[in-house]
Amino acid sequence: MSPTPTPDDGADLSADGEPVVYDLADGCTLDDVSEGNRYHATVNGVVAYGVFVDLSASVSGLVHESNLVADYDVGDELIVELAEIREDGDISFEEVELASYETERVDAGAQVPVTDLEAAVGDTVTLDGIVVQIKQTGGPTIFHVRGESGVVPCAAFEEAGVRAYPDVELDDVVRLTGRVERREESVQIEVDEIERFEPMDAKPIRERLDDALDEQAEPAEVEPLVDWPAFEKLRPDLERVAKRLRAAALDGRPIRMRHHADGDGLCASVPLQLALERFLAEHHHDPDAPRHLLKRLPSKAPFYEMEDVTRDLNFALENRKRHGQKLPMLCMLDNGSTEEDTPAYRNLAHYDVPIIVVDHHHPDPDAVGPLVTDHVNPYLHDEDYRITTGMLSVELARMIDPSLTDELRHVPAVAGLSDRSQAEAMDEFIDLAAQEGYDEADLRDIGEALDYATHWLKYNDGRQLINDVLNVNCDDRDRHEELVEFLAARAERDVEKQLDAAMSHVEHEELDNGAHLYRIDVENFAHRFTYPAPGKTTGEIHDRKVQETGDPVITIGYGPDFAVLRSDGVRLDIPEMVVELTEEIDGGGVSGGGHLVVGSIKFVSGMREEVLDALVEKMADAELDEALAATFQADE
Repeated sequence: MSPTPTPDDGADLSADGEPVVYDLADGCTLDDVSEGNRYHATVNGVVAYGVFVDLSASVSGLVHESNLVADYDVGDELIVELAEIREDGDISFEEVELASYETERVDAGAQVPVTDLEAAVGDTVTLDGIVVQIKQTGGPTIFHVRGESGVVPCAAFEEAGVRAYPDVELDDVVRLTGRVERREESVQIEVDEIERFEPMDAKPIRERLDDALDEQAEPAEVEPLVDWPAFEKLRPDLERVAKRLRAAALDGRPIRMRHHADGDGLCASVPLQLALERFLAEHHHDPDAPRHLLKRLPSKAPFYEMEDVTRDLNFALENRKRHGQKLPMLCMLDNGSTEEDTPAYRNLAHYDVPIIVVDHHHPDPDAVGPLVTDHVNPYLHDEDYRITTGMLSVELARMIDPSLTDELRHVPAVAGLSDRSQAEAMDEFIDLAAQEGYDEADLRDIGEALDYATHWLKYNDGRQLINDVLNVNCDDRDRHEELVEFLAARAERDVEKQLDAAMSHVEHEELDNGAHLYRIDVENFAHRFTYPAPGKTTGEIHDRKVQETGDPVITIGYGPDFAVLRSDGVRLDIPEMVVELTEEIDGGGVSGGGHLVVGSIKFVSGMREEVLDALVEKMADAELDEALAATFQADE
């Protein structure tokens, strides 16, 4: 309500005609008071000639005994009218008695949007917000508060290392006042006062802040890099995920990104990491927010292992306790669609950890669907693995930060070639990369370099190295080209050494359906613990056999308790085969998955022969696809 002055004594009235009594925030100064208005006051001293009262931490004055209605002690509260502000700054008050009145809060300083705080350095401001992180340091308590346009750190000082405002908790709605100060490259608010709203009072503020977040979280409208009807089926799913990721970033929820450690997984995760980091930097005044709120983590296995989820959950719980963070959102890329992922997901279900999956492996939606918040997968729209996760994620990254477009035009082609996509849009993606100065050989070398680098990085994300190899957020094109040339050459050398040792041990037979079957014991007849790993070794052998024969080819690379499968010209439904083997072979311990024509399975070592024999029988019954084989051969 806007107060209006009374015609008789000048004191403010509400719109309903009630006297207004102002309640000053601690940070209020003389600039926030006016002669003739009434204020809530607290007695801070009693003398023979009256009482001294405080209106705020810096506004105090005397009520002379002649202007007192009653007797008071220190700490008592009363209503006073400001009678005079003298030239020397002294203030005199008169006590007033009111039968009824309305209290109006006066905040110290104006309400300033978080995005405008840079222009308010040195000023006292008021901010309504939601607490998204509480970090206790050796000095102040740092409250990260989400306003309507972003998040700002607010330092509240008590004794060194002592928690300030212990009644304020995560997700509370607060009103704070304080002075905007510059801290290193950004700003923070040094708190004078924090007021915590009770739920009923907080409701309209929370609704306003959540409406603002919802509006800001809306993904950017971007035109697709190529016109591709098959991809358009997935666009609404990606827009929904983009909004969810932007909302998490705005709300101070950490994002833990897990991706398959291969070329397509890196083409998916690196652009999305960069988009989210830039979005975080834009909306958080803490310069460390991108580093603290986003982690990219490669996964060697083609599913979310219990080892990984245990690490992730322990890390998240420690951060919640030590740094006052919310529990994270998990984002699975090029991984996470199969029944094998569900034990890890069930572990996370005990906590508030939403799960997003963007993948192109053959999914098990009945198993995964109830455990995840969003699941983007071409198979859910009657498409298949040829739409790679890297292609999906580049569009997702552009929805979060469209300014990245020029840096990412070549990435979908790298992803497609790395995962040997036969998508009808591949030629367009390759043409798009050519406009950025990459021919097809360059793109294949980038894929090989990524594969080689991530093999040696193991569980390390290799942030700067991978960025330079992929030429995303890389400031030196010459360095990128030299690095790719070096790593791709090393990869080619090591592949040749591996195949020199392995090719003579490849076993061959022709299946009843006319396909060639090649088998290699990669445990005993290939170099171990080096590049290429068993999956890559099997793939390289397979590619050579496809080139040699020009016929439908299946290749199995196996070890004591695993097998890697590749197929061209044969429609293998590897996920379905795994389901059948699990049911048919008692005690086999069969699990696995992948694409329809690329995958891996695990089993107990004592049942290897039974599992492989049963697998070969199923392959012999599989339908041939001569067109697919011819297409692959032409591409090679």
